Amino acid sequence: MSASPETLGGTRVHATAIIDPTAQIGRDVEIGPWAIVGPHCEVGDGARIGARATLERNVRLGQRVSVGSGAILGGDPQDLKFRGEETWVEIGDDTAIREYVTINRGTAHSVTTRVGRHCFLMSYVHLAHDCQLGDHIIISNGTQLAGHVQIEDRAIISGLCAVHQFVRVGRHSFIGGCSRVTQDVPPYVRAVGNPIKLFGLNSVGLQRSGFAEPVVRELKKAYRFCFRSDLNLSQGVERARGELEQIPEVQHFLAFIEASQRGVGF
Repeated sequence: MSASPETLGGTRVHATAIIDPTAQIGRDVEIGPWAIVGPHCEVGDGARIGARATLERNVRLGQRVSVGSGAILGGDPQDLKFRGEETWVEIGDDTAIREYVTINRGTAHSVTTRVGRHCFLMSYVHLAHDCQLGDHIIISNGTQLAGHVQIEDRAIISGLCAVHQFVRVGRHSFIGGCSRVTQDVPPYVRAVGNPIKLFGLNSVGLQRSGFAEPVVRELKKAYRFCFRSDLNLSQGVERARGELEQIPEVQHFLAFIEASQRGVGF
């Protein structure tokens, strides 16, 4: 499909846009002025690509994804071990990527840098190679994720945060602005600082997400055992397993802590 000022099958491509012949463009797509869609890119139905945005190569956009002006997706990974392998960026349906966001392709480690469905990445966010993001995630302006970061569903990361490589951020957690995240952030908690520290459950977020009061109550007890008692972390996990109702949320909270390779912020 070449650049054309015409509307083809509901798709609108500005005359100045450049579309590689190997790119696949869905229906009802809009591609703005001076945008570039490079080799082997796939643009899902209803997607919007803003002015001067670039899909460099090997980018798959789901349906109704929006890409803001000046964003660059699918650039080479910034990793000295990269040797030109075929790697990808994948963006899930209904995700919004705002102005000047950069998302690099994966490496041989995981092949794909992946962003889930219904995510919102605000201006100047950077996702390095091999990052894995779940669904319904919000990342605010200027936050930078190093390689191999994993973020679970419905986490929120505020603006101007720096997240160290291989860090994991648990589901329904909230990270405050300007934080330096060098350790894992467990699910369901609030965290902020340089270095990162935990400040209890993300109670407001859990309430907004419809968590039942008995579930929140058990999570609070698990948090206290692990982070607000005289027990060390492994003892706190053991006691929580022995004394609390093992509902799925408590099990996930404890399993996340046990699986941590970088440690968790206190």
